[in-house]
Amino acid sequence: MNAATGGAEAAAGAGEYLTFRLGQEEYGIDILKVQEIRGYEPPTRISGAPHFIKGVTNLRGTIVPIVDMRLRLGCEQAQYDSFTVVIVLNLRERVVGIVVDSVSDVLELAPAQMRPAPDVDSSIDAQCIRGLGAVGERMLILLDIERLMAGSDMGLAADA
Repeated sequence: MNAATGGAEAAAGAGEYLTFRLGQEEYGIDILKVQEIRGYEPPTRISGAPHFIKGVTNLRGTIVPIVDMRLRLGCEQAQYDSFTVVIVLNLRERVVGIVVDSVSDVLELAPAQMRPAPDVDSSIDAQCIRGLGAVGERMLILLDIERLMAGSDMGLAADA
């Protein structure tokens, strides 16, 4: 991504974001993809599922796969505590839950607060990062959660 197109893409990503923490990093996802936020309850394990899929849970009759974002993004294993939550996402008519350390708040980011993501190697596919959001001293990693969850390595792509 070059600076000119990266800046335009980042500005196009301006909007409202639900922010959450994974370890020391803070991330943001499009609030319009969020269905609800629930306390963490251990899901039913699925044999042979990728290590970052913790299992499935029954959410009012809908079977929802639960993805541990810490494991998915290569973070250190974190403890499940009273702040651990599941963000239930509605992605292209598919419901997916993601486990995060905690939810922070909802922020509205203007185009001037958006920055292109740097070209660095990371555990996240660069295509899945919308950009960086600058809010005072805070720096948010803005994820394209729909693209991240649709990756072929997720094992969720067939119905997405």
